[in-house]
Amino acid sequence: MKKIFIILPLFLSGFLFSQKKPQKSPVRKPVMVKMNYHEEFKKISDEIMAHGTAYDNLGELTKGIGPRFSATGGYMKAADWAERQLKEIGIEMIWRQEAKAPVWIRGKESLFIKAGNGDWKNIRMLSFGNSEGTGGKDLTAEIVMIGSTSELNALSIGQLKDKIVFVNLPMDPTIINTSDSYLATAKSKLISASVIAKTGAKALIIRSLTTASDDTPHAKMIYYEADDKVKIPALSIGVRSADELEKLLKKQKVTAKINMNAESKGQTNNPNIIAEIPGKKDSKVIVLGAQLDSWDFGEGAIDDGTGVVQCIEVLRTLKALGIENNHTIRVVLYANSENGGQGRDVYAAYVKKKQEKHIFALGTDAGGYSPRGFSLDMSPQRRRLIFPWKQYFLPYGVYDFEQTDAIQDISPLKKLDIPLAELVVDTQRYFDYHHSVEDTFDKVNKRELLLGAVAMTQMVFMIDKNW
Repeated sequence: MKKIFIILPLFLSGFLFSQKKPQKSPVRKPVMVKMNYHEEFKKISDEIMAHGTAYDNLGELTKGIGPRFSATGGYMKAADWAERQLKEIGIEMIWRQEAKAPVWIRGKESLFIKAGNGDWKNIRMLSFGNSEGTGGKDLTAEIVMIGSTSELNALSIGQLKDKIVFVNLPMDPTIINTSDSYLATAKSKLISASVIAKTGAKALIIRSLTTASDDTPHAKMIYYEADDKVKIPALSIGVRSADELEKLLKKQKVTAKINMNAESKGQTNNPNIIAEIPGKKDSKVIVLGAQLDSWDFGEGAIDDGTGVVQCIEVLRTLKALGIENNHTIRVVLYANSENGGQGRDVYAAYVKKKQEKHIFALGTDAGGYSPRGFSLDMSPQRRRLIFPWKQYFLPYGVYDFEQTDAIQDISPLKKLDIPLAELVVDTQRYFDYHHSVEDTFDKVNKRELLLGAVAMTQMVFMIDKNW
C-alpha cells in the first residue's frame, strides 16, 4: 500500500506539470497591400476621358467671360466663375487671397510708317503691357533697325538719339523646344525699353516673339528700371510687317508715326482663388497652380485658361473617384500673372509666413496640348524618386522627365526649398497664338486638354501616396 501512495503523487505531479500553459495569440502585423499603380492610373484616365468637364469649363471661361485682364471687371467675373466651379464639384475649402495689380489701360493705339516721300501706311501693332504711351499725341521719327547685340554695340554715341529703334530679332527656328527659343529671345537686352532708352531713342518697336508666319502682333510685358530718366513707349508688330519693314529699311529711309493712349493709374486689389481638399493623414500641402488672368484683347484660352480648368479637373477627379488623399491637395489660381506677377509673390509670402509645409508644387501654363512629361525643378535626390514612375506614365504618352526648369507662377516657391514640377507638353503650336488675339477657344483640342489633366492627376496621386 505504501508504494501505491508514493507512486500516485508522483503520477499526479507528472500529469499536472505536463499540462502546457495557455499561450497568447500571436500579434498579427497589419498586411501592407501593395497598390497596383497601373490600375489606379487607368481609373484616373477613364474617369477624365469619359466624364471630364475641363473642356466645357474652358468654353464657359473663354466665351462666357472673355478677356480677364488684371484690374478689370473681366478678371473679377473670372474669379466669381472659378469659385462657382469649385463649389459645384464639392470643394468646401475655398477662399480669396488679395493681391495687388497695376491698373493699366491700353486705350487707342496706332502705328503708321512712310517710306521716303511716300504715303503713310497703317501697321497692326500692340503696346507692351504697362508701357508708357505718347499722351495721345503723334510721336514721329526715323526708324533705325537692329538685329543683334553686336549691331547695337557697333553704333556710335548719338546714332540712335531721337530715333525709333526697330529690333528685328526672330525666335530661333533651329531650337526644337519652342519654349527655349522664346526665352532665349525674350531675355535679350535688345528688347528692354530701358536699355534702348539709354541710347537716346524715342521709342522701341520689336518683331513679335512668335513661331507663326502671319501678321498678328503678339504682346509682351515691359519693365522699366527705377533709374530710368525717360520711359519710352514700346510696341510689337507681326512678323510679316517686320519682314516688309526690314526690306524697306535696306533700301531707303523709313519714318514711323506712333500714337498710344496707354497709361497707368496706380494699383488695385485682385484676388488669387484658392481651394483645397484637406489631407486625411496630415496637413502637408501638394499645390497646383495656374494663372487666372489673361491679356486685355483676347480670350486667353491656351494662356492659361487650359491650366485653370485642368487644375479644377484634378480636384473634381479625386472627389469623383473617392480617393482619400494623405496630404492636402490645393489649387491656386493666380492673379496678375501677365503684367506684374504679384499674385504669385503674395502666395509665396503667405506660405513663408504661415510656415506651411509644402512637399510638391505643380504648374501648368503651356497651352493644354498633348502632355509629354514633367520638368522636375528639385534636388537630384527627389528627381530619382520620381524616375521609376515613368513605367506607369508611358502608356499615356508621358515620357520626358529630363527637363529641370519650372518657371511658371509656382517659381517663387523654389526659394522656400519646395520641389517644383511643370507639365511638359508639345509646344510646337503654342507660340503661334501666345499673347495674341488668336488665343481663342477653338485652338484647344478636347482630348489633348483632358490628357494633360490625366497626367497631372496621376502625378499628384503618386506624390500623395509616396512622399
